[in-house]
Amino acid sequence: MHWDDFETILAIAEAGSLSGAARHLQVSHATIFRRLGEIEQRLGVMLFERSRTGYTPTLAGEELADHARQMEAFVLSAERRVVGRDLQPTGAVWVTTTDSMMTGLLAPLFRDFRQAYPGITLDVAVSNQRFNLTKREADVAIRPSNAPPDNLVGRKLVDLGMAVYGRKGLFAPESVDLDQVDWVGPGSRLFDQPLLQWMADQGHDKRCQFRVDTLIGMLASVRAGIGVAILPCYLADGDEDLVQLTGPIPSLSYGLWFLLHPDLRDVARIRSLLEFMTEAVRAQSERLAGRPH
Repeated sequence: MHWDDFETILAIAEAGSLSGAARHLQVSHATIFRRLGEIEQRLGVMLFERSRTGYTPTLAGEELADHARQMEAFVLSAERRVVGRDLQPTGAVWVTTTDSMMTGLLAPLFRDFRQAYPGITLDVAVSNQRFNLTKREADVAIRPSNAPPDNLVGRKLVDLGMAVYGRKGLFAPESVDLDQVDWVGPGSRLFDQPLLQWMADQGHDKRCQFRVDTLIGMLASVRAGIGVAILPCYLADGDEDLVQLTGPIPSLSYGLWFLLHPDLRDVARIRSLLEFMTEAVRAQSERLAGRPH
């Protein structure tokens, strides 16, 4: 068997379908169908049970898929260790972050970093989905979190504050009654349980007839005058159309982390980005926490 055979079997086993495996491997459905047929014919054994619901590994298929997972982990580990021998701050760094962090904080810092380190190329994936750093879907993640994954290393850069904001001219801190105004709430796909719980505990969810599933969307809604909302101070504080109606809410504070796989901690270009971001972000700690400045 060749590595491509194991790769094909693993993709089908994890996707549960030929079409899903084809998308993962970026080949056509017909190619996956042909590859599987050739592998099964060569081995003389059926590797997957076919049904209307998809492809389920047989005992032989599951055994080969397990071997493929081990091979994949070994290859990725070897790749990370080779990358870790880099001694100069040059090359590419894959970064993943959220759309709100990119908009409210990181874009100008990335610009400054590129000016300071012209030999380093940044490839930034802006996504609210978590990338798997172990599989090198990204080298580093700069993300808000109160519980970063145990298998990653990194550094907490700063505490991020959350406060109530409204459109300037419609609301004022000295006169607003938060129990009597319309609220913009987090949509179900935002997955911010502490915020949902706070809204419920305060009774504000009862006045929430409009919900959005991204922080950027909530910001735009408040700017449009739909209602008030809890927003990150890093995102809303610099918006001239908005006014902060409360101080930062302690129970909704969370950390901003720079995370990476342990095998990459000594890579020069990644350490350069870590040290630069640490200094640049911490210089704005008061603003990011939502405290007066």
